[in-house]
Amino acid sequence: MSNPSRILWLGIYFGVLIWSAIAPKDGFTWLLEVAPALIGFAVLAATYRRFPLTPLAYWLVLIHSVILMVGGHYTYAEVPLFDWLREWLHWQRNNYDKVGHLAQGFIPAILAREILLRLHVVRGRGWLVFVVVSFCLAVSALYEILEWWVAVASGDAGVAFLATQGYEWDTQSDMALAGLGAVLALGALSKLHDRQLAIGDSRAMATK
Repeated sequence: MSNPSRILWLGIYFGVLIWSAIAPKDGFTWLLEVAPALIGFAVLAATYRRFPLTPLAYWLVLIHSVILMVGGHYTYAEVPLFDWLREWLHWQRNNYDKVGHLAQGFIPAILAREILLRLHVVRGRGWLVFVVVSFCLAVSALYEILEWWVAVASGDAGVAFLATQGYEWDTQSDMALAGLGAVLALGALSKLHDRQLAIGDSRAMATK
């Protein structure tokens, strides 16, 4: 990313993070929900010099981080905009968590795609799609298992983190949305991603 873009990225990230941390609905839930965004930032910062990603990947990570921070501030079951949508659309529950799980497939799909292509792990675009979608489904399943462990270990304190809101098929629908998100990302962004990867390759060759 260019310096102005990087400054904007950091400004949005830390601005939303600070807002999210001010008087959240529940401090423990906030920490659980925001932890992936903090870990992701640390990984991106550590790899920025030796393995810089495409601008698309960085901006998608930022979007995912904002989703996590908003959910951490309010808890996923009580995001005000989706309370309003629940009343307007006659939903049975606050569906902000479903946005989070769609993003849980959409954003990692591009990250996985970039790593697999740049490291030449997979040959053939058909296999690339299969591996990326499988990876996103595996990440979603792992996250559901972690949610279960946290809820069992913390008792009532983990209910807001689990965010099932009484929906018996919550886990299955979460994983289905992650899979859908991965497919949508590959269908909508692959061409743009390929162009940015090609630009990155050209710059890497020019510096050699």
